[in-house]
Amino acid sequence: MRTHTLLTQASLLAGALCSLAAAPAQAQDSAAGAEEADSGEIVVTARRREETLISVPIAITALSGEQLAAKGAGDITALAETVPNVTLESSRATNSTLSAFIRGVGQQDPVSGFEQGVGIYLDDVYLNRPQAAVLDIYDVQRIEVLRGPQGTLYGRNTVGGAIKYVTKRLDNQPHLALRATYGSYNQADGVVSASAPIGDGTLRVGGALARLTRDGFGKNLTTGLDNYNKNVWAGRGTIEVHGSDIFARVTADVTRDKSNPRGGYRMIPGMLSGAPVLASEYDTQGGLNTPQQDVKAWGMSLFMEGKPTDWLTVRSITAYRKDDSATPIDFDALPTVDVDVPGFYRNRQFSQELQLLVSADKLSGMVGFYYLDATALTQFEVRLYTANALLPGLTAFTNADIGTETMAGFADFTYDFTDQLSLSLGGRYTWDKRDGYVLRQNYLFGGSSVFGGTGTPFGAAQTNMTGSKSFTKFTPKASLAFKPDSDTTLYASYSQGFKGGGFDPRGVGVNAPVGVSQADFLSFKPEKVDSYEVGFKANLLDRRIYIATAAFWMDYTDVQIPGSVACRVGAVDTFCGVVSNAGKARMRGFEFEGRARLIDNDSGKLTLTGSVGYIDAKYLSYIANVASTPTQVAQFRNVQNTPAWSGSASLDYAMNLGEGTLTIGGGMSFKSKTFQFEIANPYLDQPAYQLFDTSLVYRAPGGRWTLGLYGKNLTDKRYRTSGYTFMAANALTGDLIMPLVPALGKEGVLTTFYGNPRQVYATASINF
Repeated sequence: MRTHTLLTQASLLAGALCSLAAAPAQAQDSAAGAEEADSGEIVVTARRREETLISVPIAITALSGEQLAAKGAGDITALAETVPNVTLESSRATNSTLSAFIRGVGQQDPVSGFEQGVGIYLDDVYLNRPQAAVLDIYDVQRIEVLRGPQGTLYGRNTVGGAIKYVTKRLDNQPHLALRATYGSYNQADGVVSASAPIGDGTLRVGGALARLTRDGFGKNLTTGLDNYNKNVWAGRGTIEVHGSDIFARVTADVTRDKSNPRGGYRMIPGMLSGAPVLASEYDTQGGLNTPQQDVKAWGMSLFMEGKPTDWLTVRSITAYRKDDSATPIDFDALPTVDVDVPGFYRNRQFSQELQLLVSADKLSGMVGFYYLDATALTQFEVRLYTANALLPGLTAFTNADIGTETMAGFADFTYDFTDQLSLSLGGRYTWDKRDGYVLRQNYLFGGSSVFGGTGTPFGAAQTNMTGSKSFTKFTPKASLAFKPDSDTTLYASYSQGFKGGGFDPRGVGVNAPVGVSQADFLSFKPEKVDSYEVGFKANLLDRRIYIATAAFWMDYTDVQIPGSVACRVGAVDTFCGVVSNAGKARMRGFEFEGRARLIDNDSGKLTLTGSVGYIDAKYLSYIANVASTPTQVAQFRNVQNTPAWSGSASLDYAMNLGEGTLTIGGGMSFKSKTFQFEIANPYLDQPAYQLFDTSLVYRAPGGRWTLGLYGKNLTDKRYRTSGYTFMAANALTGDLIMPLVPALGKEGVLTTFYGNPRQVYATASINF
C-alpha cells in the first residue's frame, strides 16, 4: 500500500539539483546571529525565508537561545508563561508527552487515531506524535511560536498553529561550551556542546550532550519511588558541508527518559477503602509500576540546499523518526487494582519535503511538496479488578494500530506593489489517508500477554475492525501588508486550517447500529478553522519601544472531541470511547507583546517586557447523546485548556560590573480560570493564578563565562495542569452527582496533576 520509491526518486532529484547549483549556498538561518530582540530585529524563517520579526505579517513570537537561557527556561512548556493565548504542558500522567493549545485549538488526547492541532517542528521536521515532544531547551538558536492555521509554508497542515525549535548552525570556528546547573530537589543538569571545522572549513562537525536529573517533588507512598522526578539523557550530532555549490546538513538526535511515572493526586478519599486525601499535592499512592516507565526517541534528517540561479533556491528535507514509550497510569492513584492502565506507544514516521524558493525583483515565495508516512501503535489495558466483583481479574485490552499517509502541494507568494504595499497569496491541497486496525478484547484472571499477563479471553472481541478513510481539502491563505516605513508593519490576513479525520481507538465496535460497519461507527470527520486576523507591529521612539498586536476571529467547525466514559457493555461495567464532531465553536480575541527600554545610558539599561492575551472561546453548537438522544448542550460546555486571559510582565536591569555585565530580573505570569475538560469540574479546573520568577546573571566580557541564580514560582503556588475523572454526572449539564458516586471502579477516579513548585537553582557556563 505504501511505497517510498517515489519519495526516494524525489529526494535524489533534489540532491542532483543541489549538486548542479552554480552559486554558493547559505544555511537557512545564516543571519540569525544578528538578532536584535529589543527592536524586533530577530531574524525568523516563519515564511521559509529570512525576515525580521517586525516585518513578517504573522502573529509570531520568537525567543532567542540567549533570551531563553537568561530566563532559565528548561523545556518548551516554559514558553506558555510568556506567549499569549498558548497552553503547553506535559500530558497528565506522562513526563515527555506534550499537550499543546494555541488560541483554543489543540488536542489533549495522546493515543493513536487523533492528530495534533498544534504542529511541533524540530529543525523543519514535523513531529507527527506528541510522545517525546516535550523538548528540553539546549543548544538552541531560537524558538518560534506561530499562532493561527499554518499550511501554505510548513510541511504538515496544522489547524491551530506551529512551534519551531531551531538548533544552532555551525560556523567556521572551533567552539566548546559547558553548562552546569544545581538547585532545589537535587536538580543536577549538565550540557556540553562542541563544534569544529575540518580542513578548510568545507566540512564541519558538531554535537551536544545533555544530562538532566532531579529528585521528585513528592513520593509514591506505595512503591517508595520519587514522584515528579527527572532522569533524562539527550544528545544531538551534526555534520555540515559548506561548498561553492552546495550546503548539506545531516543531523541526528536521541532522547532517553527514564523518569519515574507521574502519579496523580486524589482529590477525594477512597470510596471503598476510605484512604484519606494526602497532605502534599505531589504525593500519590498508586500501586501500578509495570511496565517500567521508559521513553526512547531518536531521529535523523538530511537538509540540502542549492542555488542554481540568483533568483531560485532548491531545498530538500528528508527525515525519519521513531519513539517508543512504556508508561503505567494508575487512574485511581491507590494501591488497589481499580482502573489501572499500563500502556505502550510505538510511533514511526518518514517524511520528505521539497521546496522551490523564488526571489525576484518584486515577487518572492515558494512552491512545495510534502509527504508523510507514519504509523502509531497504542496498546493498553484497563484493569477493572474491583469494578466487577463477579468477574475476577477483568481486563479490557486494546490494540490500536493507526497508519497515516499524506501528500500535499502548497504555494505561497508575495508581490510588492510598492516598497510599502505587498500582497501574499497561498494555498495548499492536502490528501490524507488513515488506515486503522483496532482490537478490543476482554480477559479474565489477568491481562493479555502483551503486558506479561496470563489471562483468559472472555467473550467475543468488543471491537475488531479494519478500515480506511481518505480526506482531501484545499485551504487558502491571503494577507495584505502595509509598511509606511522600515519600523512599522500593518497587515490583514485570512487563512484556513484543516485537520483530517480518523478512528476512535477506544470505541466499542459492537455498539454500532444495525447496518453500520464498525469502521464507520468508530470514524470521525475532519475539522476546519477559518481565521481572520489584523495586526500592527512597530518600533517607536527611536526604537526604544517595540510593540506587536493582533486581533483575530476564528470559526471552528466539526470540532473533534475525544474522550472516554464509564459504560456498560452487556453485563460488564467498563469504559467506552466517545468521539464526536461536536459541532461549531467561535474564538475571538487579541494579543499584545511589547518591550520598552526605560533607561538606556552608560550606567545601565532597564527593560520592561510584557504580553497580554485575551480569547473569548465559545461553543455555538455541541451535540451530545443524552439518554440516547442527540441533544444540544453547547450552553453547558467549555473550550478546554484555554484561559480567557493570559499574560506576563518582567523588568530587567543590566549594569556594568567590573568588565562584565550584571543583570537583575523579576517577572510575573498569569492565567485566568482554565477548564481541563469541556465539562466544568470544580475538583479539576484551575482558578486564576499568578507565578513569580526572578534571576541574577553575571556575564563576563564577550560571554566567555556566565553565572546565574534563578528562582521559579517564588510563592510556591500549587496550580493544576490536568487530571482524570470517572465520576457519575448529569448527562446534560455534566454537573457531578452529589454526594459523589463512582462511575467506574469502586474507589472513584478524581485525580489531578500539578505544575512545578518553587525551585531555586544556579547555573554556570563557560565558552571556549
